[in-house]
Amino acid sequence: MSELKWYVLRAVAGQEKKVKSYLENEIVRQKLAEHVPQIIIPSEKVYEIRNGKKRVRERNTLPGYIIISADLGKGEVYHVITSIPGVIGFLGSEATSSGVSKTPIPLRQAEVNRILGKIDEATEQGEKLETPFIVGETVTVMDGPFKSFKGTVEEIFEERKKLKVMVKIFGRNTPVELSYMEVEKQD
Repeated sequence: MSELKWYVLRAVAGQEKKVKSYLENEIVRQKLAEHVPQIIIPSEKVYEIRNGKKRVRERNTLPGYIIISADLGKGEVYHVITSIPGVIGFLGSEATSSGVSKTPIPLRQAEVNRILGKIDEATEQGEKLETPFIVGETVTVMDGPFKSFKGTVEEIFEERKKLKVMVKIFGRNTPVELSYMEVEKQD
């Protein structure tokens, strides 16, 4: 009977997807799929406005870490996982006096639920907009009656995804409330 437990694998930051791909290929090649059924990179979808266009990208919530469900009691599983390029090792490994690390400490079920819950929550929540604007920054209005006007961001209303922009109309500064989608950063 296999002893599947959740572990945190440390990987070179920025190479999590590559490490996950290598791991999946190696596990299939060595026929160890039943001993390592799940490999997860904790991430969330965020969208940002670039050049007036909405772009969706995935952002790691825990850079440098991969969550893995594995049975490390099976001899070669531990060695296969730790020998993958980009893998630093397991979080919670204890070094013995000879310098060789023992079996890492698995995550508690409460921790696993919290991490997996966050992942599920992020996928249910859908996309999250990173605040792409800063107070005092100059923006160009891309849509609406003030199209092509330039203005300065005075206030950011994060929860409503709106900005208060000071636009010069007939030589006077006038505050205008615009959505994130209606303005573009000045380069």
